[in-house]
Amino acid sequence: MERIQQPPEGAIISAVNGPVIKVKHAAAFSMNEMVLIGPENLLGEVVRLVEDQATIQVYEDTTGLRPGLSVHGQGLPLYVELGPGLVGRIFDGTQRPLVRATLEVSASVTRGRSKTALERSKAWRFSPLIVAGKMVAAGQVIGEVNETNAAIHRIMVPPGLSGRIVEIVPQGHYAVDERIALLQDENEKTHEIKLYHPWPVRQRRPYRERVLNREPLFTGLRVIDFFFPLAKGGTAAIPGGFGTGKTITQHQLSKWADADIIVYIGCGERGNEMAGVLEDFPGLLDPRSGRPLIERTVLIANTSDMPVAAREASIYTGITIAEYYRDMGHHVALMADSTSRWAEALREISGRLEEMPAEEGFPAYLASRLAEFYERAGAVRTLGGATGSVSVIGAVSPPGGDFSEPVTQQTRRFVSTFWALDKELASARYFPAINYLTSYSAYVPAVAQWWQERAGLDWMEMRDRCLAILKEEARLQNIVKLIGEDALPEDQKATYHGAALIKEDFLQQSAYDPIDSHCPAEKQVQMLRTILDFITRMRQAAAHRIPIYRIMELPVVEDLHRMKTISKGDDPAPFEAIRQHLEEQFDRLLKREL
Repeated sequence: MERIQQPPEGAIISAVNGPVIKVKHAAAFSMNEMVLIGPENLLGEVVRLVEDQATIQVYEDTTGLRPGLSVHGQGLPLYVELGPGLVGRIFDGTQRPLVRATLEVSASVTRGRSKTALERSKAWRFSPLIVAGKMVAAGQVIGEVNETNAAIHRIMVPPGLSGRIVEIVPQGHYAVDERIALLQDENEKTHEIKLYHPWPVRQRRPYRERVLNREPLFTGLRVIDFFFPLAKGGTAAIPGGFGTGKTITQHQLSKWADADIIVYIGCGERGNEMAGVLEDFPGLLDPRSGRPLIERTVLIANTSDMPVAAREASIYTGITIAEYYRDMGHHVALMADSTSRWAEALREISGRLEEMPAEEGFPAYLASRLAEFYERAGAVRTLGGATGSVSVIGAVSPPGGDFSEPVTQQTRRFVSTFWALDKELASARYFPAINYLTSYSAYVPAVAQWWQERAGLDWMEMRDRCLAILKEEARLQNIVKLIGEDALPEDQKATYHGAALIKEDFLQQSAYDPIDSHCPAEKQVQMLRTILDFITRMRQAAAHRIPIYRIMELPVVEDLHRMKTISKGDDPAPFEAIRQHLEEQFDRLLKREL
C-alpha cells in the first residue's frame, strides 16, 4: 500500500499526555487512520475526532514529543502484512519484526524505525495451481509456497477481488512484493496479485459461513480432553492467580494441541517468559511432524516494558494473522497471555482520554471489546470453499485470584469453556491445576460422537460418573477435615479413595515426563476404565464388610499408580493385564484368600 503524505504545514501536536497526544488542524484525518508523528515517524492511530481536533494513541515511546511537531496521515487504517514469512518469526504488537530489528540495531527496537513486517529480499518458491484465462473468486487458492517444512502456505485471491486471471507467473522463486498474477475484474480493471497483501487489524476477514465443528481441539491433557473439552473453533479462558500455571498450561497446549498453526501472543507479560518461549520452542520437536515446533508457530511479543498502546493492538494483530491461516483451510490455535494485561492497557489509555470509568476503573466498553475479540474465533467455510478454524484460548490474571473482578466476569460471558486454575492445587505441585468443580465446557454434546467412536462405550456416562464421584468427594472432604476419615462409613470411604485415584492417577500429569506429558484419547479411555473398574469392585468389597484399608493394600493399586507412564497408549495389552490382575485379586480377597 502506498502512503499518502500530508503537506508539512498540516496537522501539528497541541498536547502530549503519555501515549496519547492531541493534534490540531486535523480535519483531513479519519477515524482509526494510521499516522506518523514527529521527525522520527512514530506510529500512531486516530481514536477520536472533534471538528479539526484529533486524539491519537501512539504505539511507541513518546519521550521527546512536544507541541508543534508535525503529524502526517497515511490514509490507511492500522494494518498487517499477510504472506509468506510469518511462521517461525516474532513480531511486536504492531507487527514489527523484533529479532531482525534487534540484530540490526541493538538489544531493543529503535522507536520510529520503519520496518516492513515481511522480508522483501527473500525469494519464495511459488507453485501456481491455475492457468491464465481461468475465472477466480475472492479467497480462491491460486498457488502454494512451502513456507516451512511444517506449513504449506496457500496464496489466495485477496478478499474483495474476483474476475479472470490474465497472467500468472511460472513456477519459480519470487519476493513477496513481486507480481505473480494479474487479475481483470468485471469492469475490465486490472489488479496485481502478489505473494502478500495488507489487511486492517480491526476488521474481521470475511468467510462464507460458520459451521459447527464436532471435532475437539485435542490437547493430550486428560482433565481438558476428557472432562472439559474444547471444540476446534471454540473459545476458552484460563483464569488463575499468580503462580497457578497459566503460562505453562498454554505452553503445553501450544506444543500438543491438534492445530496446524499456533499463534502465541505474549501481551503485557514478563519479558523472561517470552524469552523462555524463544529459547524453548526452536528446540522442541513438533509431535505432528518431528520438526522444530517453531516451524508452525507465529509469536507476537508485547512485554510489560513495551509501549502500552501497542499492547492493546497486539491482540488484533494476532487474531488477524490467525484468520489469514484459517482462510487457507488450516486449523489455528491462538494463545493470548494474558487478556487481563490487554484490559489494563485499555484502562490506562481510557484514563488518558478522560473517559468516564466503569467498574474498577475499566472503560465502559470493556465488555464489547472482549466480545469483538472472542467473536473472531470459530470454525468456518472459507470463501475458497475449504473448512478452517480459529480456536482462541485466553489467559486471565485476576488480582489475588479473585474471579469476581470485571475482566474474568466479562470473559465468562463470551467463552464456552472455562478452565479455572486453583491456587491450592498449584501449591501442591499439581499440574494442570484445573479445578474440576468450578470449570465447565459447553462443547461436551458437540464432541460426544467423536469420543464415542474412540471409546467404544458411553463416554458421556463415564464422564458424568467420574464428575459425580469427584463432587461427592468434595463434600466428604469437609467431614474428613472436621472429624477424620475414620468416621466415614465404608461405602463413603470407597468414594473418598476412588476420587483420590481419579485425581492422582488420571487428572494429574507431568509436563516433563516424555510419556505422560501427552496422553492419546485411546489411553485416556483405558486408564479411566481401569480406575472405574477398581472403584466398582472396591464398593462391592466394602458391601461385604471388607475394610477399605485392606483393599488399598492390594498390589494392583501400585499398578494403577504406574499406568500413566507404562505405555504411550498405542497398545491396550498393559491395561487389559492390569484389569485382569484387578479381578483376580478382588476375587481372592472376597474369598478371604488374601
